[in-house]
Amino acid sequence: MEPTTSSPAIIADVRGLTKHYAGVHALTDADLTIRAGEVRALLGRNGAGKSTVIRLLSGVENADSGTVRIDGEELGDGGVRRSVELGVQTVHQELSLVPQLSIAENMFLGVWPRSAGRIDYAAMRRETQAVLDDLGLRMNADSLVGDLPLAEQQLVEIARAVRRSPRLLILDEPTSALAAGEVAIVLDTVRRIAETGVAVIYVSHRLDEIRQVASSATVMRDGRVIDTVELTEVTTEHVVALMIGDAVRSVERPEPRRVARDVTPLLTVTGLSVPPKVDDVSFDVYPGEVLGIAGLMGAGRTEILRAISGFAQASAGEVSIDGKRVSAVTPSAMKKLGVGMTPEDRKNTGIVPMLGVDENITIANYGAVRTGTTINWGRLRGAAEQIINKLSIATARADTPIVNLSGGNQQKAVIGRWLHAGSRILLLDEPTRGVDVQAKEEIYGLVRELADQGASVVFVSGELEELPLVCDRVIVLRHGRIADEMTGDRLTTDSVIAAAMTTD
Repeated sequence: MEPTTSSPAIIADVRGLTKHYAGVHALTDADLTIRAGEVRALLGRNGAGKSTVIRLLSGVENADSGTVRIDGEELGDGGVRRSVELGVQTVHQELSLVPQLSIAENMFLGVWPRSAGRIDYAAMRRETQAVLDDLGLRMNADSLVGDLPLAEQQLVEIARAVRRSPRLLILDEPTSALAAGEVAIVLDTVRRIAETGVAVIYVSHRLDEIRQVASSATVMRDGRVIDTVELTEVTTEHVVALMIGDAVRSVERPEPRRVARDVTPLLTVTGLSVPPKVDDVSFDVYPGEVLGIAGLMGAGRTEILRAISGFAQASAGEVSIDGKRVSAVTPSAMKKLGVGMTPEDRKNTGIVPMLGVDENITIANYGAVRTGTTINWGRLRGAAEQIINKLSIATARADTPIVNLSGGNQQKAVIGRWLHAGSRILLLDEPTRGVDVQAKEEIYGLVRELADQGASVVFVSGELEELPLVCDRVIVLRHGRIADEMTGDRLTTDSVIAAAMTTD
């Protein structure tokens, strides 16, 4: 439909945008038009192309082909400086504030106002307070950012962008780290900004909040813009179908495995609360079962695993192993009880980069490879080689520095660490993040094989479509609580994604 003469001005006009990375089609022939005062949601699964669009609009990278016009002027290859000159401001998912500085100092970071050769703190505070007041934010410009709750820090990031008078404001997952009660404050601020005529691109996986703040949504899949829809005219199921497409839906699940649930659960979690992310969560995991935990970023998935393994302090709740309550949930106690956890951030907290594959595998149980108080290197290497062979870890030598392995083989070594430690309960946090398709399939097979041997596995993944491929049962978290549980015929890609993203 052609716009009428009274339609708001086009602020962002993207035509035929294409970008490749080392042969990967990150974005192909993308078109996008956003008008003044419009809040446009940008939706898609991980890897759909959303981040590439943001980088190109922000000038962080240049497109291989296609054009970006902001308020009628072409961005070209001018980079970030040109993008900012044209009025594009981006608030990224990770905060970039300095906690030790005030709101005013963060607002003017790197562009200090000066008077008589000195920083004009009075002007800085005055202008900052004016921006905060205009946005209806009850904050003091002199407050230290580090003293603010996370939601207010996010608002400072947004206010800093608004101070620069943007024509286009891009918000990348602005509420992903916030508790449910804090989200409304951010959404209200975004609506206020749009009412001043600023065009807003709002990236989020949370369909409930998107419907509160955005009028339209552009859905991406596999690097392409699939459709732009008015949110008042489509159901959540329709949006999810656009995001998934036929390719993912057609992937076949393995044959269901029989899990005995008339026995004592290997792991029982009762009334677990980890403020502010997790509230009164209870579930059982049976011997030989792979339990998936689905949920969007910020739903509390990682916090649950960390609390079970003793790396995070729960404010309430109990953890039981083999039906017996654990009196003190600490990392050492849980390891002795057979609980092993692979962390979400494999690079920084999962591996010791310059140690060999053998040491990374045995590090959680050096006692098994000691002679007296001294490590027996022959025994260590032999134990590591058993795991390497069992998990088909591709490495030239057992003592090869683990940093030289592919992501998939690093991940298998981290899982192997807990097999060497004799773990019966494996808590896997994003075990396929950053690995290729073949490695993912190998990890799926490994997880199911371990379950076949009697282990209980809790499998957390932000790639919701993979959960039906590996799990026997999936619980879905929303706002830190269990909102749904799926097994059998209900456990499909469509149902998992819809349950995680839909409105309560």
